Amino acid sequence: MQEPQKVRINKLLSQAGVASRREAEKLIHAGSVILNGKTVTEPGQTMLPGTDHLTVEGRKIRFHQAPKTKVYALYKPRNCITSLNDPEGRRTVKDFFPRDAGRLFPVGRLDYDAEGLLLLTNDGMLAHRLMHPNHKVWKSYFVKVKGMVSEQVLRTLRKGPKISGRKHQPLRVKSLHTVNDKMWLEVSLREGSNQQIKKMFLESGHRVLKIKRFKIGRVELGDLAPGSSRILTSEELEELSRETDG
Repeated sequence: MQEPQKVRINKLLSQAGVASRREAEKLIHAGSVILNGKTVTEPGQTMLPGTDHLTVEGRKIRFHQAPKTKVYALYKPRNCITSLNDPEGRRTVKDFFPRDAGRLFPVGRLDYDAEGLLLLTNDGMLAHRLMHPNHKVWKSYFVKVKGMVSEQVLRTLRKGPKISGRKHQPLRVKSLHTVNDKMWLEVSLREGSNQQIKKMFLESGHRVLKIKRFKIGRVELGDLAPGSSRILTSEELEELSRETDG
């Protein structure tokens, strides 16, 4: 994931409860702070927590280390809300979290009646980058709608759907097959505003009957069964990191 970042020593000493930033600067000026065996002379000097060694007046300072980033792929079932709790007592995705996985939270959301791939993580920064449209992470869905969507409507959607007068980002959409008076499509988008897929098809007169997300970036749902999950591989984590670096 992201490379560890160096942090100012006076800030770390304050966070660790050793001294206020001002008092930390006094300790530095007094020559009481040693970094990797060398006396710290500048308050703005930085260090890498967990790698560098710091002592203050001969006492080794230990800093709390952020937990290792974990990301799980979960097949969110239908009729389940993307939340950690629900006042109405409905099923939540937390009911399907892997056991002994620690504190996790969902990345983004899927509608109550939608199903498919949902990522869970303990890394708030990664979650933010994955959800932010500026990072252009594609999310792909199988969508079943009522009626036959014309090629003209598909061309309009590809340029960027307009919902309630607001223009949205361009997306990818193609028809897959039809069953009686229903059509299956593959839709990929980066924005993912609230109920965007349902609203954009309804604008063209087509009610969405089913939504199943099967891919986020290059992470695929694969053969997961509803309610089951798997931890992402190191290769998938690296790919997610590259996709959100922009």
